[in-house]
Amino acid sequence: MKKITTYLWEHRLAYFFAIASMIISVSLDMLSPQLTRHIVDDVIVGGNMDLLLPLLLGILLVGIGRCIFQYTKEFTFDVTGSRIMAEMRTRLFDHIQSLSADFFDETGTGELMSRIKDDIDRIWDCFSFVGMLILEVIIHTFIVLFCMYSLDWRLALLPTLCMIASACIAITMEHKLGSIYEAISEENATLNTVAEENLAGVRTVKAFAREKFEIGKFLSHNKRYYDLNMEQSKVFIKYSPYISLITKLLPLAMLMIGGVFVMKGEISLGTLSAFLAYSMNIVWPMEMLGWLTNSLSSGIASSKKLKAIYAKTASIKDPENPVILPSIKGKVEFSNVSFHKADGYEILHDISFCVEPGRTIGIMGATGAGKSSIIHLLQRLYDVSEGAVYLDDIDIRKLSLKQLRSSVSPVMQDVFLFSDTIQENVKLGKKNELSANAVRSAIQNAQAKSFVEKMSLQYDTVIGERGVGLSGGQKQRITIARALAKKDPVLVMDDSTSALDMETEQNIHETLQSLSDTTKIIIGHRISAVCHADEIIILENGSIAERGTHQSLLARKGLYYKTYLAQYGQDTELKEKEGLTHEC
Repeated sequence: MKKITTYLWEHRLAYFFAIASMIISVSLDMLSPQLTRHIVDDVIVGGNMDLLLPLLLGILLVGIGRCIFQYTKEFTFDVTGSRIMAEMRTRLFDHIQSLSADFFDETGTGELMSRIKDDIDRIWDCFSFVGMLILEVIIHTFIVLFCMYSLDWRLALLPTLCMIASACIAITMEHKLGSIYEAISEENATLNTVAEENLAGVRTVKAFAREKFEIGKFLSHNKRYYDLNMEQSKVFIKYSPYISLITKLLPLAMLMIGGVFVMKGEISLGTLSAFLAYSMNIVWPMEMLGWLTNSLSSGIASSKKLKAIYAKTASIKDPENPVILPSIKGKVEFSNVSFHKADGYEILHDISFCVEPGRTIGIMGATGAGKSSIIHLLQRLYDVSEGAVYLDDIDIRKLSLKQLRSSVSPVMQDVFLFSDTIQENVKLGKKNELSANAVRSAIQNAQAKSFVEKMSLQYDTVIGERGVGLSGGQKQRITIARALAKKDPVLVMDDSTSALDMETEQNIHETLQSLSDTTKIIIGHRISAVCHADEIIILENGSIAERGTHQSLLARKGLYYKTYLAQYGQDTELKEKEGLTHEC
């Protein structure tokens, strides 16, 4: 994480200008009581009316000067703070994007949204408005005290003691609020996660009539969030009245003590009026201490949360000296691959297979057998625990992540479409390279042309978040078109035709068979999805239980054969006894 001081140093000229404007503005503000003192002593008491007009003109010029420098101060702080926060938010987003899949396995989307939005906003306050006020309180206090001590050191002792007392109260309050703000930040992330999950799955919630349950779950977290904010308020209202009491008593005490000094002739009436003005001027910094402490504690807690994310590093990284292949032919090989995550549970065990360029392998297995994990390992979302994965006879851990992942076009089981036009969704893999004709060709090959061209704006139709408004089959065909449009050497289909009718699925498989230069890895539960493959492997409990062609696996009468019977009916056995062949 880039240090706060680094950001300040990079924008030092802007902050120097803003602070200089602040000093001038505060100094002009402190000049007004001095002008008032001369009006009282020299004009009202002394009777020198010639000085009245220049002194009044001086007060006017002080007011105009303050307006100018207050504006430049606030504008500079706001602009500089906005630039720093834009950079911080971009850096945080870049860092999160650089993290590996295992980070996202254990971190919720709502939590990350809280870090990117809410926590950055709180730090933003510290860089702009809150930070500006903290500096202004410090500068204002020193200048006011200087002016007071220059008039009469005895009267200046009282506001000094009041400032010290207010500062002690504020520091105590900051210590109390620190831990509360960390808990508020955590609960805010949890609340965002619950809301994000519920809104993303609102159709599922309604389908199962679970609105009441989900509302109850949200309310429980909302109640916790409310309780923490109430706890914060209790701390604030416990200490803030003490500061408020000090600020209200100070001017009264100054008037009483100063009045005694005037009656004794130790100070002039004008000096007392200046002291009263300064005492009113020093009140607002003391009043602001409570609120500023509150906001500063929030910013510090948010900074700690960001540091925790920056402490995370990617487990999957580019090698120091990656092998750069001039071109990828598409040979894929798994050699004695085993894989488990951090919990130690073995997902894959001793998986070996080889797919030559342009050939097709089908992978079947029950849910949880490890089929999708094979794809994750090929894309190096995770690293193998044992063995190796090769692309064109090169261990993929020696290749750059960019070259590896840009060589594989995945159609994942979990369909994800962005809230954008159909054309932009299809161009996702190569946005700056694919032409409109290439997009249309991919959509036609994915059997999506018929429904796309019936839409009002056709290829420029904006689809909702995650493809809302499209059927499951339509979303699958758009994602298939997205993969076909890339024309990468390796094409992966992870149960990507499960929502399609048999005719559409058959047409897509005919398109896949025509891709003679593309290595195809097809994962599915349907026999029809994999039966045309050059080799089919059956996974069971993370290991290869069977392998062979469609015909050889049927002849073996094992797991594949049982799946075939389950999908095509028991009359298949009768046809076999009658000497009929098993057609795919």
